[in-house]
This record gives sequence, structure tokens and C-alpha cells, in this order.
Amino acid sequence: MNNNNIPDVNLNLNVRGLHQSATLYINEKSNELRKAGRQVYKLGLGQSPFPVPQPVVDELKVNAYQKDYLPVKGLPQLREAVADYYCKNQDICYSPGGVLIGPGSKELMFLLQYVYYGDLIIPTPSWVSYAPQAQIIGRHVRWIPTLRQNKWRLTAEELEAHCYDDPHRPRIVILNYPSNPVGVTYSTEELRSIASVARDHKIILLSDEIYGELNHKGKHVSIAKFYNEGTIISSGISKWCGAGGWRLGTFIFPDSLQWLLNSMAVMASETFTSTSAPIQYAAVRAFKRGEYIENYLWRSRWILNKLGNKIAKKLNENEIYCPSPDGAFYLFADFYKYKRKLRNKEIRNSVQLCDRLLQETGVAILPGKEFGMPSEELTARIAYVDFDGVKALSAAEMLNSKNQVNDEFLEYYCGNILKAIDLINDWIID
Repeated sequence: MNNNNIPDVNLNLNVRGLHQSATLYINEKSNELRKAGRQVYKLGLGQSPFPVPQPVVDELKVNAYQKDYLPVKGLPQLREAVADYYCKNQDICYSPGGVLIGPGSKELMFLLQYVYYGDLIIPTPSWVSYAPQAQIIGRHVRWIPTLRQNKWRLTAEELEAHCYDDPHRPRIVILNYPSNPVGVTYSTEELRSIASVARDHKIILLSDEIYGELNHKGKHVSIAKFYNEGTIISSGISKWCGAGGWRLGTFIFPDSLQWLLNSMAVMASETFTSTSAPIQYAAVRAFKRGEYIENYLWRSRWILNKLGNKIAKKLNENEIYCPSPDGAFYLFADFYKYKRKLRNKEIRNSVQLCDRLLQETGVAILPGKEFGMPSEELTARIAYVDFDGVKALSAAEMLNSKNQVNDEFLEYYCGNILKAIDLINDWIID
């Protein structure tokens, strides 16, 4: 019994041992160091550097007066806009009734795991919050290790091998691409093969496509095209629309999984009630797109593509293995060739690697351990977002092609990032 004579109940059993989300922690720690006068290069938190497109901001202003509770599943106009967006851009035509709106896709992922009874299957490395959410709920997490030589992408063969011993076990498999933390994507052939395995084993695929519009070539393909009946597409406006703090996510369900949507909506009605009304109205404008937003997206992709590839080249030239990115704004670096040298500095795992790097250079990156990788593997995620996205995007608006985003452009507008990479290279070879 506690001092208030309330029985002690282990309601917090599943959160014991958990800590604050690593991405949020590194951001807060970086801000504290900056306030203390340290020079810190913030390559930890994956937040879009670009502003919210002005037409979407204007729509938020116009709808600031909206104060009513909206339907639990979302504003009808927004659900229709999301369904129409996927039909026009991915040739996947859902009913607006298959769209669920939430306060960020993160919350919707949590509700999905809560209402579905199967195991959670996560390829490693993966985003930092998938597994902790499952642990909080009490679900089993099954990891599928991926290989460096495959750029840490899940293969159909790896998924098949995982399902072989218990082919009919209920499962949710998370497929995230372009990938956080690696920045790579899948070919159409790879998606077809994974979809075939998922269909054979009646897997529910949660396709986390929050970075889909940040495919650097603008050619994202959803796996739902090949396994529509078992795929839930997760997205939102936090990454491609620069509106992370607005907290609006979308889930799109096929008719065959409408029962899951309805179950999640029941949970939503008892937890967050509905997503912020003004933001839902503004999001309608985001999903309707138009010329302004298309230009915004292309120029964002130009910058991220050129910057990401330049960084990857600089790291690889220094024998820090790093796949060139296909999308998003992440790179995943492997310092395995420096294992002996780092051990001489008493650095034996990825946490120690990132801690020492921050202490000695001011560069903040996240250890691979936070993404489900073995701690002893010397891997880390780099979020190349610590630059003034407003200025860079404004300058890119004056350009006519991605080739004009050259080294001079990157040095001028993204020099902070390039300086951080030079510091990593100098530190590792010192």
C-alpha cells in the first residue's frame, strides 16, 4: 500500500526499463548544450528543415476559428482528400471510408498494435518507437536482422524464413521506406516479392510511407499496389509537408481490413477523441496539392538528394560505410573498419561511440542500438537536417534543375552539416 492507502498495482510493468524516445532525448540534450554555450551540430532529431508550404499555413490561419469536435475517424473532407490523393498519385483507389485521421501516425501505430492480437515483426535497423510501443502494450516483438550488403533492407527470403516454422501465426510486419534510419528504398521487384510472401502467410503489412513523398526521384511506389487486401498505409504531413509539430497522421485501410479501422476508432474515441480541427482543415489543402506544393516538393528533393549523396560520398571515402540515400533525410553509418582503433580508445559499442563523438566534437548523432541493432556493432544514424531550410528552399526556387544544386550551393546553405561530417571524419582518423 502507498501513503494514500491506494493499492499498488503494476500498471507500469510494461514501461519499466524504457526511457524517453531517443530522438526526442538527443534533441533536448543538444538544445541544453547549446544553451550552455557549446557548439552543437544537431544531427539527431529527424525533423524536416523546410517550412510548411505557405498555402497550407494560410489555410490554417483561415480555419483557426474552428473549435468543434470533429468525427473520430476524421474530417470527411480530409478523408476524401487523402483517398483522392492516393488514387491520383499511386493509382490505389480507396474509399474515403477507409481513411483514419489521428494526432500523428505514431499514435495510430500504437492503437493498431493495441487492437490487433498478433506479434510485431520489425526488420532491423528500424525507427526507434516501433518496439517500445509494443512493449508498453505487452505484445511480442520479433526482430528480423538485415544485412549490410543488402543496405539493411528486408528481403522476401528473410521474411519467408522467419515465417517458416509457424506459417499461420498472426503477425503485423512493419515495412518503412524510404527508410528511417537508412534512407534507402525498395525496387518494384523487391516489393512484389515481399508482397507475395505476406500474402502467402496472411500477414498484415503496416507500410510506413511517411517519407514517400521525399523519395529523391519523386517515384515512390506503395507495396499496397501488390498486396492491397493486407496492407495498411501509414503517412501524414510531418515529413514531406514540414509539419511535424502539427501532429496529423493518416492510416488508409482496404475494405478487407475495415474491421481494424473500426476497432481503432473505438479506441480513439476513448483516448484522443479527435484530431485538432484547424489542422485537419489545413491538411485538406496539403493533400489537394497543386502547383505551389509540387514545386516545393521537387526543390526539397533536389536539396536532400544532393546533400545526402555528398555526405555519403565523404564518409565512404573515409572508409565509413554508408549507403547512398534514395529518400528521406537520413544516413546510416557503420564504423566497423575502425573497430580496433575505437577499442583502443575504450569505445566498444555504438552508445559509447556517439557519446564520445558528442563530447569531443559537438556532433550529435544517434547510436544504432536505438534502432534495434546489436550494441557492439558500431553503427549510427545521421539526420542531415541541421540547416536553414527556409533560406535553402527560397534559393532553390530560383533554380531550374537539380543540377544547379551544386557544391557551391551546398557549402553556402548547408555548410553546417558539411562541417559536422568533416568533424566526424577528422575525429575517427585522429
